[in-house]
Amino acid sequence: MPAGGGLCLGRVRATWAPKGSTRAHWAAVRPLELKYDAVVVGGGHNGLVAAAYLQKSGVNTVVLERRHVIGGAAVTEEIVPGFKFSRASYLLSLLRPQIYKDLELKKHGLKIYFRDPYSFTPMLGEGIGGTLPRSLLMGGGMAETQRQIAQFSQRDAKVYPDYEKFMNCLVSAIDPLLDTSPVDIGAMKRGSLIQRLRSIRTLQPLLQAGLKLGTQLPQYYEILTAPVSKILDHWFESEPLKSTLATDALIGAMLSPHTPGSGYVLLHHVMGELEGKKGAWGYVEGGMSGVSHAIARAAASHGAEIFTEKPVTRVLVDNNRKVQGVLLQDGTEVKSKLVLSNASPHTTFMKLTPEDQLPEDFIKRISQFNIKSPVTKINVAVDRLPNFLAIPNTTDNKPLPHHQCSCHLNCENMQLLHKAFEDANEGRPSDRPMIELCIPSSLDPTLAPPGCHVLSIFVQYTPYILVNDRKWDEQEKNNYADTVFDWIEKYAPGFKASVIGRDILTPPDLERIFGLPEGNIFHGSMSLDQLYFARPVPGYSNYRSPVNGLYLCGSGAHPGGGVMGASGRNAALVALEDLKYL
Repeated sequence: MPAGGGLCLGRVRATWAPKGSTRAHWAAVRPLELKYDAVVVGGGHNGLVAAAYLQKSGVNTVVLERRHVIGGAAVTEEIVPGFKFSRASYLLSLLRPQIYKDLELKKHGLKIYFRDPYSFTPMLGEGIGGTLPRSLLMGGGMAETQRQIAQFSQRDAKVYPDYEKFMNCLVSAIDPLLDTSPVDIGAMKRGSLIQRLRSIRTLQPLLQAGLKLGTQLPQYYEILTAPVSKILDHWFESEPLKSTLATDALIGAMLSPHTPGSGYVLLHHVMGELEGKKGAWGYVEGGMSGVSHAIARAAASHGAEIFTEKPVTRVLVDNNRKVQGVLLQDGTEVKSKLVLSNASPHTTFMKLTPEDQLPEDFIKRISQFNIKSPVTKINVAVDRLPNFLAIPNTTDNKPLPHHQCSCHLNCENMQLLHKAFEDANEGRPSDRPMIELCIPSSLDPTLAPPGCHVLSIFVQYTPYILVNDRKWDEQEKNNYADTVFDWIEKYAPGFKASVIGRDILTPPDLERIFGLPEGNIFHGSMSLDQLYFARPVPGYSNYRSPVNGLYLCGSGAHPGGGVMGASGRNAALVALEDLKYL
């Protein structure tokens, strides 16, 4: 081990094949039956939430997952022996409080390690003459956050509490919309009298949000429609603060900070809450499978059955455009009155549903649903903590407060973020990528051997197809990962020497493994033209589809992506209401 290293016991070589999971106590103990009241396609967290609510209401429900593990993108896998990675999603905050309560997730084993402080942005190119580079460490209370901001701007430090108050007011108004079905414009036009009356009720949350915002509605409208750069320029002058806040608007989105509408994505990421703590983000013990398994246990406790390695290849539809069940890859037909798809809109309607059962205009709109993704996820096993120049490690190599944060690298100013976007927009991986680095093992000791750590590195921007139609092969992937590691090395010398193994997931990998279209973590862009009334398409924003009994319950439906569970819960409630009339 290099001098100054940690005390990682049992250093191991990298391996690239994830291990299979042992049989969990949520798994079905009986063989798959051939008839259920409801089939949920896909065992991602939204599908599991939907199954839990359906089964809790007495609807006999089965979940069919194509992979060997449940959880979709909220999954833990052992890529390097002895190291457990949240392989795709890696933080928890957006999970809806009602779901947490209704499904008793704490009772079913969900344990969270809260982060405070939560954000660390070190400066590069400072520290000349023996002084340490500056860094922006946010959290630890408002007074401490203001002290950190004051390093860069006294004015910004003073105004920051007003900014927080302004954003929280908007969040409190919009938050109830996440737990309700969007206004059903389609049902108002084409439904029966009963359906039209029911759809009018969906106007109430929208009207209440408008009333709550009151006279400040024009200012809040700007938040929803403007570029995040314009919003932050209005409030602040210091680039490190603005660019750090802007990362929440850009994460997972093929957007520049100067793109109109990027302000909403910022809002989407400040809506979080954990165990009653507003704005809190945390690591799940054992990795993100801890969330999925807790939801699965809740569903199973009510009688839902959950199967892995059961890929669905077709939704069965009769000539009256009514769902009949699903067809599995092995030829098994599973009949049901309801089918809820946790797959993306593209997969659900362009691969699984018979094309002749869908209106031509609907298919066209789904094909135009924007799924561009900028994300590469790199999971890394290391034998010691990164040693940042801005805040050096102690001699005992114990985690310091900044190690529990989201570490924002190459985020010193807005221009860096915009340039990284421009690179990918031209078909090239960013030369100086935006990097969010998290070290969940700094709080959760179950993830790595003693002295070792796991790193989740979320990198932007990465095009799905490279310039000149080049594909992502192993050389391209490793070249890009090397670029990312070179930049981390600049901030934390010695990082590259600490690496034991790595797992590189470019957009095509995220699509292949997790079913994320073009690697999009939200199943589709969270742009204004693809939200609320129009998610996934106008006229079908209420989880229903042109096929009677087929519902969309994943992130491609309202309110969108993140480990939130709202799409699954809302879709289940809509399906339960419809079941009365089927």
